[in-house]
Amino acid sequence: MGTERLELGEGARWTERGLVLTDILTGRLLSADLAGATLREELRLPFPLGAVAPVAGAPDTWIAAADTGICLLRAGEPPRWLLRPEQDPARPFRMNDAVADPSGRFWAGFMAYDAAPGRGGLLRVDRDGTATQTLDGLSVPNGPAFTADGRTMYLADSALGRILRHRVDPETGDVDEGEVFATVRSGSPDGMTVDRDGGVWSAVWGAGVLHHYRADGRLDEVVPVPVRQPAGLCLGGADGRTLFVTSARIGLDEPGPLDGALLRLRVAVPGTPACAFRPYSGLVG
Repeated sequence: MGTERLELGEGARWTERGLVLTDILTGRLLSADLAGATLREELRLPFPLGAVAPVAGAPDTWIAAADTGICLLRAGEPPRWLLRPEQDPARPFRMNDAVADPSGRFWAGFMAYDAAPGRGGLLRVDRDGTATQTLDGLSVPNGPAFTADGRTMYLADSALGRILRHRVDPETGDVDEGEVFATVRSGSPDGMTVDRDGGVWSAVWGAGVLHHYRADGRLDEVVPVPVRQPAGLCLGGADGRTLFVTSARIGLDEPGPLDGALLRLRVAVPGTPACAFRPYSGLVG
């Protein structure tokens, strides 16, 4: 668990390089050793960094949900923007959680800084670099998380306390309007990941617990954690059975000793490494 405490730890992903995560509001991309005891800064941006995914065929390159848009990142180089809408000073917004799907696309949520209802949405970045808004009317989108076949996407709208399940066409990336998969009445569903059995792990912000749902939506496990605001999670490690959990100190008047820490615990069903963004030839130089 180490000694460093994150302000708003999110975006935990297990990659070929091991564990990476973000401290959103400080703009930092961090990596961790296998024990989660030491965090190393990979890069720092002068604006919020929501989450990243590795880019296939481009070592040390990431696609990122950052500031108000989507960019490609390499340490020591300026961001290469694929999409960067102008900020509205009267109604500022930022990117939040994001992930690549099994088909090689990148999906990223955005939200108002003040979490205003209905001002968030979800972007999809196709393999040619084109960005399309696929969902609107969200408040605080978290996730998304995909099943192994890429046909189901789970997306939390944290402010409304619900997890949505959407059907996705792997060929086109088209997504349906979705249905409510689970409702959380104490705390807010935040980051998610899907295990090899199709079960869904969800961090519950404000409640100090993790939820595990079966693929049919039944809540079958509630795991207490020693932080009040668990935020992001992923399955990884040598056998895929280590659940890494990020947490946050932001908004707490008196943070506890582990608030903001990176946690890890062992689970029965493994997960798989994070999918990579797979751009068409020529998009990434």
